[in-house]
Amino acid sequence: MSGKTTAVHITHEAIGKIGGIGAVLEGLFTSQSYQDQISRTILISPLFSREGDVSTRLGEGGEVLYSSPDGRTPANYTAMFRHIENVFNVGIVYGRRTFADARTGVKSSPEVILLDITRMDPGPINEFKGRLFNEFGIRSNLYEHLWEFEQYLRIAPPAIAVLKSIGAADHDGTTILVAHEFMGMPTALAGILDSYDFRTVFYAHEVAPMRHIIENHPGHDTMFYNVIRQARENDQYVNEIFSDQSFNFKYALVDAARHCDNILAVGDCVVDELRFMAPEFKIADIDLTYNGIPSYDIGLAEKHQSKEYLQDYCQNLLGFRPDFVFTHVTRMVPSKGLWRDLRVLEHVDREFKTQNKTAVLLVLSTEIGKRRNRDIYNMEAAYNWPVAHREGLPDLSGGEASFYAGIQEFNAKSSNVKAIYINQFGFDRECCGRRVPADMEFMDIRKGSDAEFGQSIYEPFGIAQLEVLTFGGICVVTDICGCAGFVKDITEGSNVRNVIFADYTKLDENLSSLDVEDLKQIDRSTRNAIEYKISEKIALELCARLPKNDDEAASMLREGCELARHMSWDTVFENYVSRSLQKAVRRQHQIRLNKSA
Repeated sequence: MSGKTTAVHITHEAIGKIGGIGAVLEGLFTSQSYQDQISRTILISPLFSREGDVSTRLGEGGEVLYSSPDGRTPANYTAMFRHIENVFNVGIVYGRRTFADARTGVKSSPEVILLDITRMDPGPINEFKGRLFNEFGIRSNLYEHLWEFEQYLRIAPPAIAVLKSIGAADHDGTTILVAHEFMGMPTALAGILDSYDFRTVFYAHEVAPMRHIIENHPGHDTMFYNVIRQARENDQYVNEIFSDQSFNFKYALVDAARHCDNILAVGDCVVDELRFMAPEFKIADIDLTYNGIPSYDIGLAEKHQSKEYLQDYCQNLLGFRPDFVFTHVTRMVPSKGLWRDLRVLEHVDREFKTQNKTAVLLVLSTEIGKRRNRDIYNMEAAYNWPVAHREGLPDLSGGEASFYAGIQEFNAKSSNVKAIYINQFGFDRECCGRRVPADMEFMDIRKGSDAEFGQSIYEPFGIAQLEVLTFGGICVVTDICGCAGFVKDITEGSNVRNVIFADYTKLDENLSSLDVEDLKQIDRSTRNAIEYKISEKIALELCARLPKNDDEAASMLREGCELARHMSWDTVFENYVSRSLQKAVRRQHQIRLNKSA
């Protein structure tokens, strides 16, 4: 990418990191390689709420230069935006947000555009919906009662207009519209329909229709990935096997990604899932584009200090100091497969009885977000939170209560391994109570962890699963995680002591020859049997790999850090993302030449 290149990222995480996409944006924007090749970066999102004031509008590190919803309308920006606001009856927030990497000192301040489309004039948007049907076959009338669909559709036409008004569609440069997931697709399609020669890329952080199938089928990944392998041999696609998916608006938008110049897929399974969408994806330009992970260089003494904090915390909660501390920091959603952690630990508990070893698993996950500090302190004093919980807010929500029931059952049966469920966002004394060591901070749960679990049933990549790698921890991930493919790619398939791969899709010999219809019948009981068998294997591997002395711990720290260094965001951008964006640029140039001919 030579010359003036503008990257426009359309995402729901423009002003704050909510999940994986926010981590990707942060990693890209603070990558020196990204900054060397991308001259201008712009973020676009709906304005989700008008609560708060102009000072908070763009989140932490944000600077608002113009905001019609807040009455901040300097004349120079009013000249650019007022006509657009009048034509579409939208509000515009424009400014910058700063991203910084404390380790490297690299900073980035991309422009941010938020669009208030709650009172939008129906005329322009109905015209756009008509064009989407005529050109791409998207039947918006099926989904326009769903605000999740409607809001991302509405931002598309005014977003293109704003980009032109701020000089992001000048003919002396290249502008790439990067649609992060289905949320960005309407704007990408608007760019394709526009007279300016936008380049368009779909950044597939997942394949939403496939997530829906996997999470809702009792066979989960065990069923799905065996079906998809057989379907590939039979030249079959998702609508043939799992019925028509057009009821799901995400299917319609992801299906339209084949019209983009290129598709970036964050994991090997994501590539397979996209090919499974429809026959047209066979010829779509899809590039495997892994995510990066953070790399830190710490000494063994620093790791020991962090682990001691975790052990102190366990001592304060449970009255004993464990030999090992395991962790799982994640979102409380079905795809994370949290029950598999307990299945592995059942076998670890039996093994540790013979070794006279102890361990505690700290699960840090919440379904509803951060609790108020005073509520945490009150629950801690009243009934020993987080060792004990009670249903109902401010403590357990419905999904949290279901998981805690499993925790209770495990703790009642186990002797040498216990599990603590911390349903809070953050990990320090202020967030998690007075029994947290005073000097402990969130990074200690990463640095001090002996093993991080991440045995998801659906995990397109999984940055969080590998965050303990650089600190010498063991990462336990499923084979269907995109990060597993990245590790195998970097190590050229060699075994690494710091990473354990769990394959819950491996069928017993009597099931391996089933056809697609029979594979679809894999149910919870079949999956349970497979999980029991695989979890025992994982437990024995984990027990064997845990460091037995400082020399082994130091070796794992060096090897983990070295591996993480080769998986940095600079490496990812140079080896994967940049090449994919360049392909999109070249393809568009070819189209332009053909048009002129």
